[in-house]
This record gives sequence, structure tokens and C-alpha cells, in this order.
Amino acid sequence: MNIVILSRGAQLYSTRRLAEACQQQGHNVRIVDHLKCNIEIEKKKPQIYYNGEYLTDIDAIIPRIGASVTFYGTAVVRQFEMMNVFSVVKSQSLVRSRDKLTSLQLLAGAGVGMPKTVFSNFSKNVKHVVDSVGGAPVILKLLEGTQGLGVILADTQNAAGSVMEAFNGLEARIIVQEFIKEAGGADIRAFVVDGEVVGAMKRQGKEGEFRSNLHRGGSASVIQLSEEETETALIAAKAMGLGVAGVDMLQSKDGPLVLEVNSSPGLQGIEQATGDDIATKIIKYIERSVSAAKNK
Repeated sequence: MNIVILSRGAQLYSTRRLAEACQQQGHNVRIVDHLKCNIEIEKKKPQIYYNGEYLTDIDAIIPRIGASVTFYGTAVVRQFEMMNVFSVVKSQSLVRSRDKLTSLQLLAGAGVGMPKTVFSNFSKNVKHVVDSVGGAPVILKLLEGTQGLGVILADTQNAAGSVMEAFNGLEARIIVQEFIKEAGGADIRAFVVDGEVVGAMKRQGKEGEFRSNLHRGGSASVIQLSEEETETALIAAKAMGLGVAGVDMLQSKDGPLVLEVNSSPGLQGIEQATGDDIATKIIKYIERSVSAAKNK
């Protein structure tokens, strides 16, 4: 097969591992910078022009789209879909996953447990917002934040009010979430591929840090998920329409609570924590999907 990885960095761990897995499985692989693609729109003749040539005879793409370029990256993925190319991450699912409010609504509709959450349109009624999620302390998150950026812990109602006022002044939309104390600054990432959890790790924030992101100095270790945690991860990925997903959950007294579903989960943390070859499992998912489409 001819497989394209949409990525802005050939040396990034996830991109490199996926390229290696493609080659090991006997496929041709090409790394394409989606921001350098020209999208040519014409009736019944969608095309993509890149580095002096049209991209043709592509069987599948693996989008590795950064949050800051979601709009154009999604447009490139959609163009490939119009060219009948299989995408590991569908354009519509990519858009949904990057919108925190939409994704939380979809997860709630699917019956997935999550921390109590309030989204308001620059509300000045801080007391009601804070009380709605169980009172202080609370977590405040920018709708556009990634990798732990734009996430703040407010210990008191006054602190929450100050943060909300500051964000309102910047016209930055936020969500307010219940703080799950018993999680102890740790969360779980379940890596889902084609309706199966293929790896899971527990991420622990460094001392004094409530965020567990590895990019912020957190550590990762392999974990065996409970049956309820596994089922929650699979339901969450399905609700978002994602064949490949990183489902982030908190362990709480009420069971697993989903924080978010990542449509471009990194491979480095999960592969190093579990020792599993997740990249090859993604390539095998592509093989099954493309074969099934051809046999229809």
C-alpha cells in the first residue's frame, strides 16, 4: 500500500515510529507537511498538489495534525476523503475532538462518566458556576488549551472569580470542572485502536503539580485497566467516531471519569511505558480497513 503520514516533523517520535512500522509491514510511506498542500476543488475532481506534484494512488493517510493548525489540517484530511482515501482519523471526528465543549456534550450523551462541568458565556455569576460543580477547589480550562496549557486550579471561590474575570476580559472562553481530589494528580491514558484498548498507562504529575501531562514533567507507568475503565475508554472513542484515540480518565470514588479524547495521541509515552509496538497495531488497522473497503 501507499501510505501518507500528514505531519510537520519527520523526526517527531510518533511520525518516525509510524513510518518505521509502515516500512516493516512492506508498505510505501511518505511524510507530507499538510500546511504545504494546495487543495484544488473542482466538480468530481478533488486534488492535492504538494511539492510540485499531485498526490495520487494513495491508499491511506495517518493525520498527525497539531491543535494550532486544526482548521487547515482538517481541510486536507477532508480532501483526501473526497479522493476516496482511507483516513485513520476522519475529518469530522478530528474537528469534534478539538472542540472541548462539543466533545463533552457527545460523551455525556453516550453515558460516559466525567467530572461535573459548566460552560458559560462570560458569566459573572461566579458563585453559581462554582456551586454547580460542587464548590471550590475547581479546575478552569481554556477551550483551546492543549498539553496542560490553559488549565488552572482555583482553590477558592474568590480565586475562581479572579481567573474567570481575567479570561472574560480577554474574551477567552472557558469551562469550569469539578476537582477530583482522590485522583492525586494522576490520570490514565487508554490507547484505543479499532475498538480495542491496545495499551494503557498511568501518568503522575510531578510533586506540587495537579496536571499529569508528560510534557509538563509528569511520569508514566504501565497499568492494568479495570473492566469498567476499559469499557469507558471504548465507549468514549466510539462516541467521538475515532478508530485511533487516546482516552484520558481520572480514577474516582464514582468510577472512571473521562477528561478528554485525543485524536492525535502521541506514541512515545505509551510505547515506552508499556513496551508495546503501538505503531504497528495502527498500521494493521489500516490494512484491515483498506482491505475491507476494497472487498465491498
